Amino acid sequence: MSTQYVRQFSRRRFLGGVTLAGTAGLLGVPLRPVAAEPPPETTRIRMVYPDISVCPIPQFVAEELLQSEGFTDVQYVQVGPGLDYTKLVAGDVDFAMRFVGSGIVQIDAGEPVLLLAGVHIGCYELFGTDRVRSLRDLKGKKVGVPSLQDSRYLFVASAAAYVGLDPRQDIDWVTQPTAELMRLFTEGKIDAFLGFPPEPQELRAQQIGHVLVNTAVDRPWSQYFCCMLVASPKFVRAHPVATKRAVRAILKAADICALDPERGARLLVEKGLTPRYDYALQAIQELPYNKWHEYDAEDTVRFYALRLHEIGLIKSTPQKIIAQGTDWRFFNALKKELKG
Repeated sequence: MSTQYVRQFSRRRFLGGVTLAGTAGLLGVPLRPVAAEPPPETTRIRMVYPDISVCPIPQFVAEELLQSEGFTDVQYVQVGPGLDYTKLVAGDVDFAMRFVGSGIVQIDAGEPVLLLAGVHIGCYELFGTDRVRSLRDLKGKKVGVPSLQDSRYLFVASAAAYVGLDPRQDIDWVTQPTAELMRLFTEGKIDAFLGFPPEPQELRAQQIGHVLVNTAVDRPWSQYFCCMLVASPKFVRAHPVATKRAVRAILKAADICALDPERGARLLVEKGLTPRYDYALQAIQELPYNKWHEYDAEDTVRFYALRLHEIGLIKSTPQKIIAQGTDWRFFNALKKELKG
């Protein structure tokens, strides 16, 4: 089914109120799991209720799909900023969607987290003032990030290293809460700001700054996953059938986001994750949620691990990160099963 056809079909059908089951059917993937599979070893699944607003929407779209996979107790656990991995390590949640770089750092630190699947690309957009025209122009400039452990820092540091800068020496990092960084950037008091949906949509609407890097379209970043599905290794070991079923629900949900962005935008507003339906819709439409069919998750880990290793943010080699902290069995099997 071509992307153009899907978009046209969604206009005719989804605005009329087609159910999630109908959406899955139009995708060519059944709502129900494979009949020959045994039931999940557990009927409870706990997902992170993210502190970020738009990108992880497949987690919420997947709720009905998770129920169809045999999970009768689907929980969303609310966490504070950047505490997804803390909850995973503590055993308080089973799955989360996070930036791949953050997962690599946790694996390098010996934390029990497991990267299972790539979900989508294109989260981040790096904005600059008139003083910054390219990534190399970040040398000697002020760049705002919430903290030097935050995923935004990891991405900008990786991108700077890719073009030959030393992010530890060449960039003046300004650490403040995101809302304060947006204000500082708007007032021209910092030179660059990494936006996460719906922040880029807001900046563009107000014609503030210009985009230096859009990870949805600019190479090499557009060639690799941004957000990955992360799991508790303990859960995966104890519940392999449940794990496969959970991954399948998330990947189907990602396809549904690509097919019916209006559904995702409405859900974000209903759950209070973002106040603006128009910004949410624009963000979901711009994010390539169906690219997981084509992309290699291990290549993504290798790319970012190499960048982070080169600048000393991790000690492990990419090979060690992949060996210790990834399990692609479910992802690779489902890419074949759910092949469009």
